[in-house]
Amino acid sequence: MHPSIHARRRPDKVAYRMAGSGRAVSYRELDERSNRLAQLFRRFGLKPGDRIALMLENHPRWFEICWAAQRSGLVYTAISSRLTPGEAAYIVDDCGAQLFVSSIALGAQAAGLVPLTPKVRERLMLDGTVPGYASYEAAVAPMPAEPVADECAGGDMLYSSGTTGRPKGVYVPPESSDIAYVNSLVKVCAGPFGIGEDTVYLSPGPLYHAAPLRFAMTVMRLGGTVVVMEHFDAAGFLALVERHRVTHTQVVPTMFVRMLKLPEAERRAHDLSSLRCAIHAAAPCPVPVKEQMIGWWGPIVWEYYAGTEGMGMTLVNSADWLAHKGTVGRAVVGVLHVCDDDGNELPPGEDGGIYFSDGKAFEYWNDPAKTAAGRNPKGWTTLGDIGHLDAEGYLYLTDRKAHMIISGGVNIYPQEAENLLVTHPKVLDVAVIGVPNEEFGEEVKAVVQPRDMAEAGKALEQELIAFCREQLSPIKCPRSIDFEAELPRYPTGKLVKRLLRDRYWAGRPSRIV
Repeated sequence: MHPSIHARRRPDKVAYRMAGSGRAVSYRELDERSNRLAQLFRRFGLKPGDRIALMLENHPRWFEICWAAQRSGLVYTAISSRLTPGEAAYIVDDCGAQLFVSSIALGAQAAGLVPLTPKVRERLMLDGTVPGYASYEAAVAPMPAEPVADECAGGDMLYSSGTTGRPKGVYVPPESSDIAYVNSLVKVCAGPFGIGEDTVYLSPGPLYHAAPLRFAMTVMRLGGTVVVMEHFDAAGFLALVERHRVTHTQVVPTMFVRMLKLPEAERRAHDLSSLRCAIHAAAPCPVPVKEQMIGWWGPIVWEYYAGTEGMGMTLVNSADWLAHKGTVGRAVVGVLHVCDDDGNELPPGEDGGIYFSDGKAFEYWNDPAKTAAGRNPKGWTTLGDIGHLDAEGYLYLTDRKAHMIISGGVNIYPQEAENLLVTHPKVLDVAVIGVPNEEFGEEVKAVVQPRDMAEAGKALEQELIAFCREQLSPIKCPRSIDFEAELPRYPTGKLVKRLLRDRYWAGRPSRIV
């Protein structure tokens, strides 16, 4: 259950390849390169438990850095390549990184980090250098390709996206010092998902995000091959499935939406028969969208609910989802509870805070207050989401607590309106938020990214409001709609509602209404 094992058994097998360039790395190459970098870590004086950080595009040498840290006991933090130097510097400083790796493609951001991160002792850059950085390739090349003498397991400490505030570092202590330890994600991937040595896994997301990074590395633990998209493109995704005979993939619902809105001829032009398992997560998937995907790809669609924190996980296959439409599944890691604000468990059908017990321990790095806020008096942990269970234990998400709109004292969860509006043929993306209203405190507004920006205007606004009111209670529907050429989403698919809200609440002393 480790690339080093596969390097001995099948050294020439491709561990991963880059979709755009076609550049492939074998298990032997991955093993040797990660050993050389681990040796360099020791040369730099880094010992088990020390921290490093990397900020890269989806780069051909990404995985050797993570595996080098994993097999030398280091804690590694992957940072979004889209952050400004100031935003990235906060994470580098907060995680305690002593070594930082970037690339010439991000040279301007990396250069800006130098004066902002004085605690970093070593800086390496791929594909070239800027002032303050040494050549990664030159530093690694002379190192021996054997494992370090004190090889032991490290792991990631990733930061939440910061959709509701500043990013939080999530630290989950290693479960074992054995680098080949079989963790819960390996068990799920090898079990229900059927990932193994015959797997070809297409990874369309940015590797700095928890799911793309952890799943891709788990595929390598199990001896499969990962195909990494440098950037997601709906038509390109379908072409790659056909070209590489992809068996497994993981996407986010916005990718489903973009594929479904391709011209019918484009959708039907590619042979997708090799696909055995399509996993999705990260954001709620509208029921009609998922119905269409199962109708198109067949009953191979799996969904899970989890977070970077790793304290619990639910899972549902296509058949069970079709019998419980809208569910994100039943718990496979941890035990599920839905509680009111006082910590009392609620009966089936009633919305409340979603908690897990008996899951993995974790903490928000350097933030005991946030760690405490994510636990109730019983020690159960939460991601801050709202939902309910049915009588069979299937979980249904309502929304994030922070996204709730309170209008005239009524709690409104915007997910329902979002899930409906995105199915309209003229809508490509949508966010529903609460904006100021002098009488009711807040009112419901939709911000829509139309398929054709030329159609944006009063007529489309009225059409969409009417469409919403045909199927939902008026109180849940937007009273007004604004149009944007593109909504602020992370490449991971998460909508950054905070940025939209800020426009409407600017200048007000409080958002408590």
